[in-house]
Amino acid sequence: MRFAALIAVVVFSSCTAMQRRQTEQVVASTLITDSQETELGFQVHEELKKENTKFLENPDVGFYVGGLVNKLKPFADQDRPGVNWQYFVIDDPKTVNAFATPGGRIYVYTGLLLEAENEAEIVGVLGHELGHVVARHSARQLVAAKGLETVGAMALGKDPADVAILAAGLIGKGSIMAYGRDMELESDHYGAKYANAAGYAPQGLASFFEKLKAKGELPGFMTFLSTHPANTERIEKINAQIASEGLQSKELGVASLKAIQAKIPR
Repeated sequence: MRFAALIAVVVFSSCTAMQRRQTEQVVASTLITDSQETELGFQVHEELKKENTKFLENPDVGFYVGGLVNKLKPFADQDRPGVNWQYFVIDDPKTVNAFATPGGRIYVYTGLLLEAENEAEIVGVLGHELGHVVARHSARQLVAAKGLETVGAMALGKDPADVAILAAGLIGKGSIMAYGRDMELESDHYGAKYANAAGYAPQGLASFFEKLKAKGELPGFMTFLSTHPANTERIEKINAQIASEGLQSKELGVASLKAIQAKIPR
């Protein structure tokens, strides 16, 4: 089965980008099953708690973030059915970041919620993170970085040291799941696509990148492993996608974000 999937990569290597993505996702699902991804996400979450990650307990903020995730879920489910999406807010106003772990767990720092000027920017980032899960990027990167047996052991809780390293890397803005150029561009594409489908201005993701780039702040979801000026390219790609696909949704959500920002500790 695995051999057949690997052969498929070779066969489709000259096909369209969409066909290559679909083939890569088939390969990833063959290497790491949905249940393994879910269990690995649980293991990472448990390790995050051991790392004393401070999760925000304000129900209003949690409900707000959950509402935004729920607006995006139907469109992500079309691309990858069966994901058990969950969301968590990390109480850290100094960190402008978000990340996803295998199995559909989405983490958002309060610093990102405070830095955004409107909901469209947050929704674009959330869509980007859902895109990593939809495309199975974490499974693909973990297998490449750690090897199939090690990732399987991590999912079964038999390799706590590697799970601890992964969790520490995620909250420390560096990770063995660091995504390369193609994966980040693919997730940017999902981010703009899902935001637009949910009725939000797809330019939000690009405008957020523009603002942080101007300030010299590069959160984990915004960086490439290499390729500079990476984020200029990402902004250009998002704007080109909006034009080529005719993405025209307009909602910004300024007032609702300002109301929730007032409830977030700084």
